[in-house]
Amino acid sequence: MAALVVSISGIRGIVGDGLNPEVLVRFVAAYAAWCREKAGAAGERQGAARPAVVVGRDARVSGPVYAEITMSTLQAAGLDVINAGLATTPTVELAVIRERAAGGIILSASHNPAEWNALKLLGPTGEFLTPEEAGDVIARAEAGSAAAAPAAAPWAAWNALGGRAQRDYLDEHIDQILALPEINPEAIAARDFRVVVDGVNSVGGVAIPALLRRLGVAAENIIEVNCEPTGLFAHPAEPLPENLIDTCRVVEREGADLGIVVDPDADRLALIEDGGRYMSEELTQVIAADFWWRHHTGPFVTNLSSSRAIEDVAAQYGQQVFRSAVGEINVVEEMKRRGAVLGGEGNGGVILPALHYGRDALVGVAFTLQHLATEGVSLSELRSRMPVYHIVKMKTDIGDRDADALLGQMARRYSGARVSTVDGVKVDLDEGWVHMRKSNTEPIIRVYAEAGARDVAAELGQRFMAELLEA
Repeated sequence: MAALVVSISGIRGIVGDGLNPEVLVRFVAAYAAWCREKAGAAGERQGAARPAVVVGRDARVSGPVYAEITMSTLQAAGLDVINAGLATTPTVELAVIRERAAGGIILSASHNPAEWNALKLLGPTGEFLTPEEAGDVIARAEAGSAAAAPAAAPWAAWNALGGRAQRDYLDEHIDQILALPEINPEAIAARDFRVVVDGVNSVGGVAIPALLRRLGVAAENIIEVNCEPTGLFAHPAEPLPENLIDTCRVVEREGADLGIVVDPDADRLALIEDGGRYMSEELTQVIAADFWWRHHTGPFVTNLSSSRAIEDVAAQYGQQVFRSAVGEINVVEEMKRRGAVLGGEGNGGVILPALHYGRDALVGVAFTLQHLATEGVSLSELRSRMPVYHIVKMKTDIGDRDADALLGQMARRYSGARVSTVDGVKVDLDEGWVHMRKSNTEPIIRVYAEAGARDVAAELGQRFMAELLEA
């Protein structure tokens, strides 16, 4: 993978080898200029407070130093800074809304290894920048790359430098979750859950146990694994089954009711059943929807690469599911268009617009415990009610061939089937589906396939990869 990846999803790279202080200053200064422009001269003329930006980070070793550079750059560009410190991504998103800030920055490379870090940029609504907005910031940074200071972001004079304040927003985040009328801590406490938490040595190791205690789980029943936020990840950070073998064993050994696993910035949630069986991340949003549709009606939005299990559960409640291009902001934009009551992604993301438009592992945890408490079932029993599908994820190198042309030919080949070209090409067949997308960073096409049996999904994926290369 490239040492620096600049995309609409943010700026991420290996610290000291691609992502260095110069890169950080350049992009943060460009973002500061965008925030000032977004805040608008009209507001300043009306005496509005100087624009502020909320900054939070996960527990990566590079976090304190890179957060300091980020905050100082914002101040030098004339913006006030609210330092949220060690904070989950959804917590920062809520803080932007709470403070009516001009934007927010989370320093987190999500599931990437410890040597990576990233700038995840938020707009004034606490949501990730749209592709157009992110493209604007990137263009500003690139335009100023040859200058000592980005031309698009003039630095403030000595008497116009931004100030800085510090606040911890975790309690407020938890308060808002507990204020949801669907969440009943007394009912959760009555179940006397025993829970294993794997925080992968980052901020989730602080946030999730705090949430559980507020939800009514007894402190002695919270078994913390890799919860010290050292930034030295005890296992690969992505919450996949091959990375959680030891954690699954702890769930089994401790006789826990469930295991909770998050990624380093706690916007993705994976669950481990009683008995120590890993539950696919694909089912996190499905369980959340199964819970929410018992209280509300309305559409659900997820991306094209997520399991069709969500459609099966939606049918039980007579609700609709809409699909968007892959990427959280794409899901959010489609949720707004459809008036969705809930959304998510198959990577363990749950988005509750009643709280905020962002993936939130803390919301997913609260929904799961409340669902188990209300239904009076174990997680394995709840899992047994869910549809069974298997997804395989493959990729094929296309060399110097035109990815768009290859995908176009596949769309034409399957024009008689149910085909979506919203994001690459997705072909829905009776036996399963296949989604083909080009990579933004490598000369490859990703091929995801799902079916009711793993061998059928694998055969579908291999077949479509072969047909792609033939095309």
